[in-house]
Amino acid sequence: MSKEKQQKTLLKAYENIDFLNSADARILRMLAEFLQPQSRFRRHKIIDTVVFFGSARLMSRRAATGVYNKFKTINPKETSKLAEELRAAQHLVHMSKYYEDTVDLSRRLTEWSMNLKTRTNRFIVCTGGGPGIMEAANKGARIAGGYSIGLNISIPFEQFVNKYVSPDLSFEFHYFFMRKFWFAYLAKALIVFPGGFGTMDEFFELLTLIQTGKIKKKLLLIVYDKKYWSSIINFHGLVEHGVISRNDMNLFSFCNTVDEAFHLITTHFTKNYLNKDTEGMEPNLNLK
Repeated sequence: MSKEKQQKTLLKAYENIDFLNSADARILRMLAEFLQPQSRFRRHKIIDTVVFFGSARLMSRRAATGVYNKFKTINPKETSKLAEELRAAQHLVHMSKYYEDTVDLSRRLTEWSMNLKTRTNRFIVCTGGGPGIMEAANKGARIAGGYSIGLNISIPFEQFVNKYVSPDLSFEFHYFFMRKFWFAYLAKALIVFPGGFGTMDEFFELLTLIQTGKIKKKLLLIVYDKKYWSSIINFHGLVEHGVISRNDMNLFSFCNTVDEAFHLITTHFTKNYLNKDTEGMEPNLNLK
């Protein structure tokens, strides 16, 4: 091989895609998923967020009603599962209230934060970037005319970036733990809407970090709709069996309406973060 041809085939390490995608370069990929979001947040002067968790499967009332009406027009003879599918569609309409509540709460919080007289962008709506409750929160921020963040994850099914995420604040993560880090690192409040395995995973991991003192900042954790969550998780049963303490129930708050959640969150922000000289400060997770 001639020296000239050899020079053309040589690649710098940071341009070698095969190496960068290899097991040997895993630490570089992890660092990239830390540094790239950090760079963008600094550019947009974002120092804290309000995070929305919830089901990716929920729809707006209009979309859910459309699904229900579609099943109502099907001839029962065409499918033996019509009754089951009709019940599921009807329940989707019932659950759509959480989508609408999310849009409303996100819109109100964004309007409130946009009226703050600060040098940085405060309490920006942050979601997992996908459909359902995530879409609803990003949509509410868009309606208000504000920024919103989408921390998307690449998985084989379901997940895509919804159209309401601010384009320059849309991220695609490979590593779940780095995505969770960014949820926790900037958050000053989290709202957990009805959801499944993913929502419960995020909820309990953040709850554990608060319980164990790994997160020392004042992080408000709201569980939306006590009736729903009490039918899914027997919190008081955990206390009765002695696997959590009664005081652990004070680590989060139940809210049942948008008004209640909005008041609790804005009061928390004002008391703990706006009456202090936090302008220009880097967020601090205070990990031990």
